[in-house]
Amino acid sequence: MNGNGPRGNGTPIRVALLGCGTVGGEVVRLLNEQAGELAARIGAPVELVGVAVRRPHKHPELPEGLLTTDAAGLIGRDDVDVVVEVIGGIEPARTLLLEALKSGKSVVTANKMLLAEDGSTLAEAADASGADLYYEASVAGAIPLLRPLRESLAGDRITRVAGIVNGTTNFILSAMTATGAGYADALEEATRLGYAEADPSADVDGYDAASKAAILASLAFHTRVTAADVHCEGIRGVTAADIVAADALGCTIKLLAICERVPAGPAGEPESVSARVYPAIIPRSHPLAAVDGAFNAVFVEAEAAGQLMFYGQGAGGAPTASAVLGDLVAVARNRVVGGRGPRESSYASLPVRPMGAVSTRYHVSLEVADRAGVLASIAGEFARKGISIAAVRQTGGGQVPLNGESEDEARLVVVTHGAPDAALAATVEALSGLDAVRGVDSVLRVEDLGRSVSALGVAG
Repeated sequence: MNGNGPRGNGTPIRVALLGCGTVGGEVVRLLNEQAGELAARIGAPVELVGVAVRRPHKHPELPEGLLTTDAAGLIGRDDVDVVVEVIGGIEPARTLLLEALKSGKSVVTANKMLLAEDGSTLAEAADASGADLYYEASVAGAIPLLRPLRESLAGDRITRVAGIVNGTTNFILSAMTATGAGYADALEEATRLGYAEADPSADVDGYDAASKAAILASLAFHTRVTAADVHCEGIRGVTAADIVAADALGCTIKLLAICERVPAGPAGEPESVSARVYPAIIPRSHPLAAVDGAFNAVFVEAEAAGQLMFYGQGAGGAPTASAVLGDLVAVARNRVVGGRGPRESSYASLPVRPMGAVSTRYHVSLEVADRAGVLASIAGEFARKGISIAAVRQTGGGQVPLNGESEDEARLVVVTHGAPDAALAATVEALSGLDAVRGVDSVLRVEDLGRSVSALGVAG
C-alpha cells in the first residue's frame, strides 16, 4: 500500500491519467505548460507517468511511451501516487478507482455519475487506506463550489443549495426566452453550436443535474444522498407559451437543482433533506434569473454566512481541467507533507423527504370552456385538495367545435400558495376529469428562493 507519509525534497508526485478526451487532453496540456509553477506550489514536481486510452492512435500528440490501453495495469504500478479519472460512466471507472484507493493511491475524479450512484463506496475505500478522494470537477466545471461546501462552510449550518448546474438546458431555455423559439428549435441550435450532445437525454431530461444535486446535498447536509433519491424532471415539456406566461409575471424559467434542509414538522416529522431537479419559474429579481447561455450558478444559504452565489463556466475542457488541476495540487501537497484531505462527512444521516411531501407553489395553465360556473368548479377542486389559490388570470380565448357546435374557450392560469406536491398531482388529475376542462396544458413549480414574488400576488 502506498503510504501518505512526507515525501523527500524533489521526489516527484507521479500521476496516472485515465482518459484523454476533451477534459483529459486539457489536463495534459496544463500539466506540461505549468510544470514549473505547479512544482513551486506543491513543493515537488508532478510527473505524468501514463495515460490510459482506448485508441492510442487517436492521440499522436502524446509520446508513445505514455499511452496504454491497460488501465488496470497502469493504476497497479508501484510508482503511481495519484490517479486522475476523466473517462466518466460507472464501469470500468468504479472498479479502477476502487483498486487505486485500496492500494493507497489518491484519486481525483470528475465522474459525477459514479459519485452520485456509489460515492459512499469510494469514500469508504479512501478512509480505509488513508488515501485522498477529491472531485471538485464533478459539479459546475471551473466554479469553486464543492470545496467551499466541504471546507470553507464546515463551521456553518447550510440550509439550502439551489442553482443552475447544467449548461445545455440553460442555453436552451435562455434561447427560448430571448427569441421566442420553441423547445425543438432551441435544442437544434444548441446542438449546432456544440452545447448539446447528439443524444441530449442526460441533459434535457435532468439526469445530469440530478447527479450533481445528489453530490451537493450529500456535502451540504452531511447525509448520503444518491441520484436515486433526487426527484428529476427535464425541460422537454417547457413550451414557448410557458416562457411567455412566466415573462408576463415578471419571471423566467430555469432548470434548477434544489437541495434543502427541511426542519422537523409540528406533527413529529423528523428533520429531513429534499433534493429535486425540475424547470421552475423564478422572479427576474433573483440573481439566478440573469444567468444565461451555458453558464452555471449556484446559490448557497447558510445560517451564519447568509446568502452566497457561485457563478462561472460550468463545463468545457479547459474550465473542467482547471478544477481537476486544483484538486491535483491539493492532493499532491498532502502527499508532500504527509497529510490527508477532508474525509466524507455523513454523520447527520437525515432521511430524504419524498417528493409528494415537498411543498412548493404552482403555476397551472388550463384550457377551459368559457362559460359561467367554470371558475368556481376549478377553484372547488383546488379547495377540496387543500390548496389555496393566490391568483387567477385569463389569457386569450376563442371558439372551438363541440358536439357539432362552437363553444367559447379560454386559457386560465392559476397560481397557488404553497402546497404538497402530492396534493397538486391529485388536483391536476381531478381537473383533467372535469367536463369544462379541455386540457391541463402545463404545470410548473414557482420558486422564490428567498426573494419576493409580488408579481404572482405571493409574498416571499
